[in-house]
Amino acid sequence: MEHEDAASREASLEVIRHKLSLLPDKPGCYLMKNREGTIIYVGKAKVLKNRVRSYFTGSHGAKTQRLVSEIRDFEYIITSSNMEALILECNLIKQHYPRYNVLLKDDKTFPYIKITHEEQPRLEVTRRIVKDKGKYFGPYPNAFAAQQTKKLLDRLYPLRKCRTLPDKVCLYYHIGQCLAPCVHDISAETNERMVQQITRFLNGGHDEIKEELTAKMQAAAEELNFERAKELRDHIMNIDAVMEKQKITTNDAVDRDVFGYAVDKGWMAVHIQYMRQGKLIERHVSLFPYYGDEYSDFITYVMQVYSDNPALPKEIFLPGMPEAASDQATAEPAGSAEPTAPHEEAEEKDVREALESWLKVKVLFPQRGLKKQMVDMAKDNARNALEEKFRLLERDERRTVKAVENLGQWLGTGTIRRIEAFDNSNIQGTNPVSAMVVFVDGKPDRKEYRKYKVKTVQGPDDYETMREVIRRRYERVLKDNLTMPDLIVVDGGKGQISGAIDVLENELGLFIPVCGLVKDAKHKTAQLLMGDPAEVIPLPRDSQEFYLLQRIQDEVHRFAITFHRETRAKSMITSQLDAIPGIGEKRRKALLKHFGSVRKIKEAEVQDFKPLGIGEKLASEILKALQGEAAAPQE
Repeated sequence: MEHEDAASREASLEVIRHKLSLLPDKPGCYLMKNREGTIIYVGKAKVLKNRVRSYFTGSHGAKTQRLVSEIRDFEYIITSSNMEALILECNLIKQHYPRYNVLLKDDKTFPYIKITHEEQPRLEVTRRIVKDKGKYFGPYPNAFAAQQTKKLLDRLYPLRKCRTLPDKVCLYYHIGQCLAPCVHDISAETNERMVQQITRFLNGGHDEIKEELTAKMQAAAEELNFERAKELRDHIMNIDAVMEKQKITTNDAVDRDVFGYAVDKGWMAVHIQYMRQGKLIERHVSLFPYYGDEYSDFITYVMQVYSDNPALPKEIFLPGMPEAASDQATAEPAGSAEPTAPHEEAEEKDVREALESWLKVKVLFPQRGLKKQMVDMAKDNARNALEEKFRLLERDERRTVKAVENLGQWLGTGTIRRIEAFDNSNIQGTNPVSAMVVFVDGKPDRKEYRKYKVKTVQGPDDYETMREVIRRRYERVLKDNLTMPDLIVVDGGKGQISGAIDVLENELGLFIPVCGLVKDAKHKTAQLLMGDPAEVIPLPRDSQEFYLLQRIQDEVHRFAITFHRETRAKSMITSQLDAIPGIGEKRRKALLKHFGSVRKIKEAEVQDFKPLGIGEKLASEILKALQGEAAAPQE
């Protein structure tokens, strides 16, 4: 089999070498594929021939080598310009989600205020931005800030509040916060006037609105309408309260996003500062591994940030290419004045043109002054985020190593490096399985994980299941001269420990320490037991050693449950289809491959079975059997 794999790989590389010789000297995108034909990386290039060839020549870092080791084929798409290649790359990544690309899959979303595009518009706070002709404003620092602003606007501008119009007026009408379009005819002009005023307010015109409200308040006071004057005064105070919560950081009132990034040890951090109306309202950082060129992957991330996002700033500030960072350039906008190097100028020009033509916003690469300081601050924050990540990893690694050392002292076993843990899974005795995970120096070694289908035990018998699996595992270890563990962890108490020790010592002649983890009523790790007969080891519940054992038990339980679900699902599918006369293993596999699932087969029509060579009669019987109907008696 290994010889076949090597031959297959050599054949793939021969195809790649042939295709490399045919690459054009043009811009475009390339799609790298693995041996299954899955797209694992999408990239862009000014010259496809040079960029794609570079993957298969010269030396690379560890992460790029990992990517290259999986490539078995590639495709490319020629574009008419570098700008088109940038946009196409973004769209291809969204379409295929390649595992080695920078993917914008962060759960962090910011709240926006939206004016809906309806005959009777309304205001809402949303985290989901879609192209529905609605007007979006934001992002806001948090949901509270957005809700406070919306609450203020509800008092000032009485748009409808109900999602579905009722058949009678509601409380909002009585308190003056809705014009009640449910019972009154509200003209389009009235709604448009309120929408324009809300838009002006959210676009920074609150000072003008304050002046208008102040004039109205004074007029109401002169007319001795003190109740109305007090209401207007409260509105003015609310505007001040909402707006003063945000710190002004620039003298102008331009909406802009400021980007900075840093890389280290194969990881990238991107920091974004969201500034609205000259105010810094939110900062956000994303960390992820990257496999390509650092600046190219950073620009790919930026493109994804703005993909399908109608709530755009007026300006975007980006850092220049890494080589340009140390030079003292005099020009502020990209490509203007004196560039530091031709290739840097060209790269920044391509990015600027792509984003400006696509998003209709102004893109700058600041090189001096306050705007340069803003980009530098974003870069510093990105660098700090990376440093903090690695400090935390180092701290956790030190704690884990110390926990492993101390665990051996608690158990009296000496140094523990390799731990093998077992867990059983079944539901009412059906499809019993077991699983084993391996931790080396406190870290999971996933390539060593093993799954077991229980063969000799009938029904839900945890003790005998544990005996069978321990026997099978360590017979294989002895036969193949595999690495012995320093500690075996079983899921359970005295019975499981005793059974495991009996098999190891009396059947196999092995003397490996065995401990058991007992769970409480809430299915949480509660006690550590060891020995035969087993006794409680007084390990503190808040210790790093106990936390390590919890992680091991959670991991083996997760692995066993996942395997059990897969086995049960396959068993159900097999039994459903195999019970149908005329369906053997070959046809069952063909049906599942063609339709994808039993549910899809149930939803099919008789004629959908023709491509598989299944006639109408058998197709009808398959559908009736799967849909719970008895097959019609044969005439």
